[in-house]
Amino acid sequence: MTSTVVKQTSSLHFDAPQKPFFLSTDPTGGTMVGFSTSPSSAIALFRNICVIIVIIAAAEAQTPTPAAAPCSLKSNSSCNECLQDVACLWCSSTQQCIDYPVKNILPPSSVCPLSDARWGVCWVNFQILIITMSVLAGVIIIAILICCFCCCKCERMGNKREDAQVERQTRARKARQKARKTEIQLRHDEIRQKYGIAKENPYARMDDH
Repeated sequence: MTSTVVKQTSSLHFDAPQKPFFLSTDPTGGTMVGFSTSPSSAIALFRNICVIIVIIAAAEAQTPTPAAAPCSLKSNSSCNECLQDVACLWCSSTQQCIDYPVKNILPPSSVCPLSDARWGVCWVNFQILIITMSVLAGVIIIAILICCFCCCKCERMGNKREDAQVERQTRARKARQKARKTEIQLRHDEIRQKYGIAKENPYARMDDH
């Protein structure tokens, strides 16, 4: 890797800054060093610095990362050491650290019994985990069903209350209409009596015939 970086560095061409420094003599006879303000010199120096940074970054990127140790090397050690890698499965009965069978949701009994299998943490096995998850799933399903039942019941009760309210409003409206009709009829009768207008008897026409 180092030789590759050296070859790349030697093959690159750096543009030398055009007089980036200057020397001058002060009144006391001493020598002063200053920086040149030439734009071309500053640009060339900045470009060379950028090239060096790119070379260093490329060398670091090409450095191979150490591969993770296989799970089998952690067998006969401890559960905590084995489960430091999430891809490992610890079998307490055989004290073996094996690769987790990713093709299966649960490790088959041929690999390790569920009561002895540990993954992620050492204080719970797959058997207890399955029982716990089943109980939680059952509780969640029952809670959802109860919520749905309560919502439906509340909706039916609300509809009944709304229907009863509509019926009461309809009866009240009919009662008001009937009272208004009776009031108008009484007012007409009072006007007829006041002006001596006899109310026509509906049976009089039948008697005349």
